[in-house]
Amino acid sequence: MKMITEKGEIRISNEVFSKLTGAAATNCFGVKGMAVRSKTDGLVHLLRRESMSKGVRVICNEDGSVSIQLHIIVDAGVNLMAVSRSIMNEVRYNVSRLTGVAVKNVDVCIDSMTN
Repeated sequence: MKMITEKGEIRISNEVFSKLTGAAATNCFGVKGMAVRSKTDGLVHLLRRESMSKGVRVICNEDGSVSIQLHIIVDAGVNLMAVSRSIMNEVRYNVSRLTGVAVKNVDVCIDSMTN
């Protein structure tokens, strides 16, 4: 993502957006962690804290905004709609506040539930 200001050019990598998204999502109630589907066995795996950005996909839109898709694992028994809304709001707020880039949409994919 490239932004032009009156003082120069600012470049923000997708990795920055991914890390901010992962941190914001995992701080929400009911979220066990970020998820990734293994290509070899097709199973969903919980990502460790240092590699949680792998569960995030960031798309830079032509209008200067970003669209974010994230894959998560939640605790069993939580209200899925409430957790999803909380994540969407938290991610949109934190990414916009910390980068100055508008977030067009946040798609939350719940891949698994664990105890």
